[in-house]
Amino acid sequence: MAEHTVAVTVRYFAAAAAAAGVDTETLDLAKDSTIATLVEHLSGRDTELARVLKRCSYLLDGVAVRDLGKPVSTSQTLDVLPPFAGG
Repeated sequence: MAEHTVAVTVRYFAAAAAAAGVDTETLDLAKDSTIATLVEHLSGRDTELARVLKRCSYLLDGVAVRDLGKPVSTSQTLDVLPPFAGG
């Protein structure tokens, strides 16, 4: 990994995993990337994944994301959580 990139692990759950086709992946992103740019990158891969991501909540290292403009850094994990049914 080059100094100008960060490696972020993305974990998908339920419908997000089905749309992504994987449960987990690690992405190399530009050093100045935010959660929003990461989600945009993922959305550009597939229309079904883009549709699912619009409804998802996100956790960054286990903490709920309230600001998609938050920068990401190496070794962080982003959990992608679609709405869950049940109770």
